[in-house]
Amino acid sequence: MNFMDVQVYPAGRLAGTINPPGSKNYTTRYLLAAALAEGESVIHHPADSEDSEALQRCLLDLGATLRREEDRMIVRGFGVYPRRVERLDPGNAGAVLRFLMAVCAATLPQVTFVTRYAESLGKRPQQDLLDALAQLGVRSMSRDGRLPITLFGGGLRGGTVRVSGEISSQYTSALLFAAPLIGEPVTIEVLGDLKSKPPIRQTLRVLGEAGIKVEVAPDLRRFHILAGQRYLPREYVVPGDYPGAAAIMSAAAVVESDVVIERLFADDEQGEREAIDVLRTMGADIEHDPVTYRVRIRGGRPLHGATFDGDRFTDAVPALAAAATVAAGTTVFENVENLRYKECDRISDYGAELRKVGASVEEERAKLIIHGRPDGLTGCEEPGDGADQQSPTVVDSRIDHRVIMGLTIAALRSAAPIIIRDAHHVATSYPAFFDNLRSLGVRIDIVK
Repeated sequence: MNFMDVQVYPAGRLAGTINPPGSKNYTTRYLLAAALAEGESVIHHPADSEDSEALQRCLLDLGATLRREEDRMIVRGFGVYPRRVERLDPGNAGAVLRFLMAVCAATLPQVTFVTRYAESLGKRPQQDLLDALAQLGVRSMSRDGRLPITLFGGGLRGGTVRVSGEISSQYTSALLFAAPLIGEPVTIEVLGDLKSKPPIRQTLRVLGEAGIKVEVAPDLRRFHILAGQRYLPREYVVPGDYPGAAAIMSAAAVVESDVVIERLFADDEQGEREAIDVLRTMGADIEHDPVTYRVRIRGGRPLHGATFDGDRFTDAVPALAAAATVAAGTTVFENVENLRYKECDRISDYGAELRKVGASVEEERAKLIIHGRPDGLTGCEEPGDGADQQSPTVVDSRIDHRVIMGLTIAALRSAAPIIIRDAHHVATSYPAFFDNLRSLGVRIDIVK
């Protein structure tokens, strides 16, 4: 990892074409499905991200072979017989951790999960998944439901398993990946208010492509997986990453621009594709061609606030909230409590960083509320406090790639440059983010 801070300058105009990274969510799911198959699979356009690299390291430890050839990944899986390992380190990738917890519980007698990111992934709750795995016969040791976690699995029983959907849908996805490995029929019932349904649909799509049949209730609250199913080797095509693209769209929306983003499928299961509709509702000039898969945004129009159900496009909320900081009126992202359980608290922590650059941000338990300043951000927390408005404002990344993208967007309409500490964590999902913005005309310097 190349540690760095960056200084982002206000921008006048953006122009150019961007080929976004492959979807982080689809890449991790396809990699896992390929590893769980016996034989060779090919993944086209995989994401180059820290989450993807973390999963690849774990899959190599478990016995898969992976070979990169230009813009494709060739994976030879270990099927239901991974190599026995003592420890696995998923880096700072929550989905990777949860998926592997369930899969390893179904196939290994014992494994311990650890992380170097004690202040990020180490603080995220895993108890709901541990409780669900216990119903299948898994014993565990943990630090109050947090890492490090040791699982004692293998020889799991089928039947009905109930899992909470209140904090994350990743627990449900993890169980869906593990269920075909158990050897007995499994029924998964989701309790409480299921958050982030689009990633569940992504999981189901990947399972279907991998040859796994799942009986699904229309409300995504009940799933039945028959016994005797195996993951099959396949060829997969990873679509463009909508959450990352939403950050580019938001950047283009807040300044004068003419920007095209390639490879964004109109029928994609990524909920963050709704970022297009959100920005259009806010007044942006944005078009999506379903034939060429191109999104074109011509920025410069005044934006205005509105109220949105952010649970439909969770990973795009930080970027869209940054655009809302310079929109007229108030923008409310409601039903977003699960943002509090990400790499950081993306409501309180992110709001605190936005306020440092002059944004007006309020919060409720499940709401992020932005009072826009159409004339731009002041670059300091309290306008008129005597601070030198030309001096850079220093903000913290909170070790969160979505926060970094959001703060970068805010900098484009700030009265002064913004220095983002530990900005290298943007590579969690979008390593080329700063390079892509530079290609559009944004000045971004590495701070020595």
